[in-house]
Amino acid sequence: MKRMLTLMLSLFALAASAQTLTLKWKTDTLLRVPESVLFDAKNNVLYVACIDGKPDGKDGVGSIAKVSPAGKIISAAWVKGLDAPKGMGQFKNNLYVADISRVAIIDIGTGKITSFVEIPDAKFLNDITVDKQGNVYVSDTGTNKIHRIKDGKAEVYFESTELKGVNGLLAQGNDLYVVDFATGVNYKLTADKKFTKYTTTAEGADGVVPVGKDEYLVSSWNGEVDFVNAKGEVKKLLDTREQKWNAADIEFDAKTNTLYVPTFFANGVMAYTLAK
Repeated sequence: MKRMLTLMLSLFALAASAQTLTLKWKTDTLLRVPESVLFDAKNNVLYVACIDGKPDGKDGVGSIAKVSPAGKIISAAWVKGLDAPKGMGQFKNNLYVADISRVAIIDIGTGKITSFVEIPDAKFLNDITVDKQGNVYVSDTGTNKIHRIKDGKAEVYFESTELKGVNGLLAQGNDLYVVDFATGVNYKLTADKKFTKYTTTAEGADGVVPVGKDEYLVSSWNGEVDFVNAKGEVKKLLDTREQKWNAADIEFDAKTNTLYVPTFFANGVMAYTLAK
């Protein structure tokens, strides 16, 4: 009886962790090196940050595209004049974009860049997350610092020698999930700056998005997506390395259970349905 109960519990745990990703659609390959995608639920549109030039090139050829939730490219260059745009965050009517050493602020209603916030000594700004108060956090993979923009002013929020290539950020309540590109290590950073290792996903860790209470997905730039449950257990859901499709800074729409994956060198966005 005891062995049967153990078996039943094991099968229940296996079923509970049976997450899968099924391809829903992919865009035309007209997006120029898409690094990040963000879903704007209010306006029912996806914003895609397209580097186009070099990832660290201050060349003015970067742009933000608009794509419909059905995968149609509405505008390949809705906002122009950026350098190498990467992570994005939204608060009210503002879109925040990491752009090498500055954060661009775009008015969503007009599609115009209203201002830039320069980040002192920044080398390679990468991901952005915004908390419920509107504070903007941006990672600098080049210096392993996390900066915060509060009331329009930038400050160093956190740095640690443990970080070897800080990248993905996710604000959850008063805390941050932080993923390291170089090692794949995932951390939790509390409001009182307690910094602890949570788990490890694939190297090249890039984007991190919530999919449930204390559950999230982490992409690997190399072409992988891992699911992390509330216990820190990891399950690989996607591996497109053989096809040479990258998986950069991802987005997830909980309402439709859709994961959006920018494919970088494959020049498109792919959408997957997440089944739990």
